[in-house]
Amino acid sequence: MTKSKVLLVEDDINFGAVMRDYLAMNGYEVTLCADGNKGWSRFSNEPFDLCILDVMMPDRDGFSLGKDIRKVNPRIPLIYLTAKALKEDVIKGFGIGADDYITKPFDPEILLYKLKALLKRSSGNNNDESQEEFKIGSYHFNHKLRELTFNNLKQKLSPREADLLKLLCIHINDVLPREVALKTIWGDENYFTARSMDVFVTRIRKYFKEDSSIEIVNVHGNGFCMMVKS
Repeated sequence: MTKSKVLLVEDDINFGAVMRDYLAMNGYEVTLCADGNKGWSRFSNEPFDLCILDVMMPDRDGFSLGKDIRKVNPRIPLIYLTAKALKEDVIKGFGIGADDYITKPFDPEILLYKLKALLKRSSGNNNDESQEEFKIGSYHFNHKLRELTFNNLKQKLSPREADLLKLLCIHINDVLPREVALKTIWGDENYFTARSMDVFVTRIRKYFKEDSSIEIVNVHGNGFCMMVKS
């Protein structure tokens, strides 16, 4: 199986080396560059499947590099790394066309799931909102019938449970932003609806207790991620 090629541009040499080695251990072919100019040179001369760019770098920052990368390849997945979660930086990054934004320090396992989801999405194999049936580990979920099946045992879900589970499936192995779920299902994102959603997530977690490969985790400050280990 061909390894996905990742361009990692990070001026903190120690952090970059650790991250490169971690991704390599998990099946990725990683090219590490210490600044934006070197990153641009490698991108211009080699094919890559995904780019991870630090925002704050000397000479050429991540935003400038990302903008040039987007001109050459509008579809390549692009993740920004930052040491500070400033709203202005996040807006700027997504405005350039970033697919995700990760604040240091972060859980490396979450990064792996993000990479997997973005690469799957860019290859055209991602789920879409029109899909009504999903395979989740050993379970089968029919959103239209609101049924979750395991070994021929059917669990009937409430309308909101079914809608929330469908959103988690659409974002499988990726982060479902809290505000997206709240606005889509509850039509609001105040404190009380947020607490209500937490209760629903707890219920859904219990439905998957028979399959240890399925985990719904809280991603602090972002939302939830339904992770299915292959």
